[in-house]
Amino acid sequence: MGKTALSVGVIGATGLVGQEMVEILDERRFPVASLHPFASEHSAGATLSFQNKDVSVKALRIGEKDVFAGLDLVLGATDSKLARAWVPLAVSAGCLVIDNSSAFRMEADVPLVIPEVNGHLLSSRHHLIANPNCSTAQLVMVLKPLHDAAILRRVSVTTFQSVSGTGKAAVDELMYQTQAILSFKEAKREVYQQQIAFNCIVDWPCDPITGDSEEETKIIAETRKILDIAQLPVFATTVRVPVLRSHAESVHIETEKRLSANEARAILAAAPGITVYDDPKRKIYPTPLDVVGQDNVYVGRVREDHAGGIYLWVVADNLRKGAALNAVQIAEYLLKGSNGRLS
Repeated sequence: MGKTALSVGVIGATGLVGQEMVEILDERRFPVASLHPFASEHSAGATLSFQNKDVSVKALRIGEKDVFAGLDLVLGATDSKLARAWVPLAVSAGCLVIDNSSAFRMEADVPLVIPEVNGHLLSSRHHLIANPNCSTAQLVMVLKPLHDAAILRRVSVTTFQSVSGTGKAAVDELMYQTQAILSFKEAKREVYQQQIAFNCIVDWPCDPITGDSEEETKIIAETRKILDIAQLPVFATTVRVPVLRSHAESVHIETEKRLSANEARAILAAAPGITVYDDPKRKIYPTPLDVVGQDNVYVGRVREDHAGGIYLWVVADNLRKGAALNAVQIAEYLLKGSNGRLS
């Protein structure tokens, strides 16, 4: 793939993350010679705007093994089941694949990457690279500089995750339920097992020993892998809230070296991809609405506890740094490291 302009495919291009990937490729002027958006047969024939042109969406059909032939880079934006079906075909076709699903994240030979945190792992020998869970991404962006400065001992996080993290159907469900309730009608459920409008819900536990849910298990395992600290104590509680976009997290960390709130603010303010938005006197802190469309991870309400730990409020646009933006940044990192050529 010794090219300076690439043939780029996006699997799941009509979903929330897929659409965001296309928009980010366009706005960051990623060197795309030709864009190939893929989706289900239901979306075939739809068009996406890219570089001031309409690009037709192509259907992915079972049995078509040469669908990715001639492409240089493929970005995956589907669920893990579909990723397992299509990603290996893209890799076999010689494409570099950056996949946003959970299908391959914990495989030993697949790097799980946030460029600002562990971009050094990337090299031209990798044909498949995994994007982390959206909640993990914003969490680890904040943990890494604090770990470098003071060495993490323990991490506890409670997430407040928007419905867009579940997909377009979840966004539609929140909108429908809200309208139904305000109209004194029944709020029907299809995506979530419990009503999401005017409510907060948690996933069912999947681990019979720890009681952790699937989402909590992802955060714990992915955080350890990205930071390369296999035994780091990480505790997570994931909550879905009636917010359309952007995830928030309440984080408590303990470190070997004691940090003051001001020291933590300074460390985070100097870290790439982080904006410290924290002024207790003026009651300034980030909210999900504040960060929609923003690339950085925002941190506020930095506080010390009596035992030397640090509390943080971490907010980020889950469709950008939590998914689409990080995938594009991985590709940019590889291009920069290879003088503009994927090879």
